[in-house]
Amino acid sequence: MRAPALLFAALLLSACAPVDENAAPSGPTAVDGVPCTKDNLTTLAKGKFTFGTDQPVYPPWYQDDDPTNGKGFESAVAYAVAQQLGYAKEDVAWVRVPFNAAIQPGAKTYDANLTEFSITDERRQAVDFSAPYYTVAQAVVSLKTSPVASAKTLDDVRKAKIGAQVGTTSFTAAKRLAAEQDIAVYNTNDDAKAALTANQVEAIVVDLPTAFFITGSELPEATIVGQIPAGDGKPEMFGIVLDKGSKLTGCVSTAVEALRSQGKLTEIEKQWLTTEGKAPELK
Repeated sequence: MRAPALLFAALLLSACAPVDENAAPSGPTAVDGVPCTKDNLTTLAKGKFTFGTDQPVYPPWYQDDDPTNGKGFESAVAYAVAQQLGYAKEDVAWVRVPFNAAIQPGAKTYDANLTEFSITDERRQAVDFSAPYYTVAQAVVSLKTSPVASAKTLDDVRKAKIGAQVGTTSFTAAKRLAAEQDIAVYNTNDDAKAALTANQVEAIVVDLPTAFFITGSELPEATIVGQIPAGDGKPEMFGIVLDKGSKLTGCVSTAVEALRSQGKLTEIEKQWLTTEGKAPELK
């Protein structure tokens, strides 16, 4: 499931095209003297790279609950990382792993997982993270008709009944608000959105790109109240999850950093996420 300024919302999904996963890799980099190439990497299936993600997955991170199509920010990043390591699109496989199960200790059914996982010290005890591929804020969303919609401060928001998806950093951010009422817990963001529209909660907390997508495409009757400041002043960052001690971690991190230095991560952000809209930071 980020103290940045205004970040990103979903573009109109039909207007976007996936990255070219079949283009030649831009050049692998060695880690510990071993080239980060398909022939040298030890993956679950030889010659294949298996990514994991939750089910369902949602825009703007994935489209049509289909990670294989290369559409959506995280799907595009996954194929770009694979390409950087020398894997063609047909060499990439996908498995579905529930969000919480993906970061539990133990053997993994994936080589790497992209499901909006924020890098935290607690999670690092059970899994590895790649270099961060995205920095994101948390935001409060309410219905336009709700009193909390006009909130300008954190104190105003604390008076509301708030909900969030369990096990996510959105839930952590919601708890950090120290609201006057207990945080309502939901298994998925869909459940949280349903509770919002049913007036079971007055507001929900989600990451900012998801907040823009909810208010722009899914619930036009909803609005972004504002961003929640980072608790320790440090930006929240998404990382690719790998098994604890994975031999792939160094190469995946190298691939992410190469994509960043080449400007490709920025290109993917511009393709699938946008800065349009308003989301002031709550104080």
